[in-house]
Amino acid sequence: MTTIFTVGHSRHMAEHFETLLGSVAVELLVDVRSQPVSKWAPHFGRVELAQTLAALSVDYVFLGDRLGGRPGDRAFYREDGTVDYALRAAAPDFVAGIERLAALSRDRRTAILCAEEDPARCHRRLLVAPALMRLGVAVVHVRGDGRLEPETQMATLQQLDLFRA
Repeated sequence: MTTIFTVGHSRHMAEHFETLLGSVAVELLVDVRSQPVSKWAPHFGRVELAQTLAALSVDYVFLGDRLGGRPGDRAFYREDGTVDYALRAAAPDFVAGIERLAALSRDRRTAILCAEEDPARCHRRLLVAPALMRLGVAVVHVRGDGRLEPETQMATLQQLDLFRA
């Protein structure tokens, strides 16, 4: 079974982020940010990040145009301004992006990148992970402190929380 890791860059220093990627031996980083820039951490800009990764022999692919959490097409937004993930997940470009991500990950240890450290609040868990799991791909979240949280474990904990008072 293929496993894809997810990681959020947050405001990590470049060296810490490199350590996180190294802890799971990432060979390919797929950027799923709609806008691959960071005001607070400029070293995570698309060009800067690609250069850093190249020096580490980690390949970089941008798929934020297909898999990003903030699509450019307003048709995917609800009246309240939030993205309708169910609608987005059915879009042909999103489906093609997921298929490309799954294909890329077959031969290389792959992680997807977004900005949010906490996957519970990020589209990589709420939108991308379910689509990958439907294809039989295991998803594991790399937290900022280095912990690994399998998506299946997070879903179980979330269900248990529903029954707590």
